[in-house]
Amino acid sequence: MTSSPLSSFGMDTITLAGPLETKLAVMKAAGFSQVMLKSDDLCGHPQGVDAAQAAVRASGLRTTGFQVLRDFEGLPAPLHAYKIEIAKAMLRLCAGLGGDVLLVCSSTSPHASEDREHLARDLRKLAMLALPLGIRIAYEALSWGRTINEFPDAWDIVCRADCPNLGLGIDAYHLFASATPLARLDELVAEKIFLVQLSDFMWQHTASFEERKATARSFRVFPGEGVHSHELSELVLRLDALGYRGDYSFEVFNDDYVNLPPPMVAERARASALWLAEDVLRLPAPLPVGPAVAE
Repeated sequence: MTSSPLSSFGMDTITLAGPLETKLAVMKAAGFSQVMLKSDDLCGHPQGVDAAQAAVRASGLRTTGFQVLRDFEGLPAPLHAYKIEIAKAMLRLCAGLGGDVLLVCSSTSPHASEDREHLARDLRKLAMLALPLGIRIAYEALSWGRTINEFPDAWDIVCRADCPNLGLGIDAYHLFASATPLARLDELVAEKIFLVQLSDFMWQHTASFEERKATARSFRVFPGEGVHSHELSELVLRLDALGYRGDYSFEVFNDDYVNLPPPMVAERARASALWLAEDVLRLPAPLPVGPAVAE
């Protein structure tokens, strides 16, 4: 029997209102089998980190990944030592969830070096810290990153670092906001793409880094709801043709959605996943389960 066409898709907890347990339950009810978690889900849980991890395990949802380590690479010595300790703590939290992907966003810090060998060296060190825990590092280019703000640049850093558990995180929002040509996806290696996060927004262009930030943090929408549906279709089809068979997670920061009932928002996510799975990727539907036939 083939898997559900929704099995490759999941939601980020940032999209929904309410406590962690509510978010997990409505995702499950909408037909999703995985969830992308953030540090606040664990550290902000009223019963503590252990209770939050137990809730995730009890939900039956697979952990897509854990986010997000920011402003890590390229820092001078005192800041670097501080961030190493933060990274170790986040890796332990990720491992406690049973997750195997930690998302790392490209640095926006004015204190960070622009030297690419320095950036690669720091990410190589992070990957080595993650290796004994069985965690992969997905390095994502923020579209307002100081030095690395497009995915081809993030790919260059990943190639320079040359670690088996260091790869790319692709975020559709940042790709569209920076107007990176989709043809450049063909330069990538599918096995080094560890996570793809999908969302759209309601206008074609963002004129400045500040507008990119504001849109990213407050007004993303699900794939199929914004003005980049054609580009989103091309994105997932190019990744599929490249050989990517990993997870797609809906990272939809939206101030309106967190003021709506979570089941209503999860149903919008379900409709988006079905559009991508059935109309764009044309994934096969599961075979019906019938009575066993005696031989």
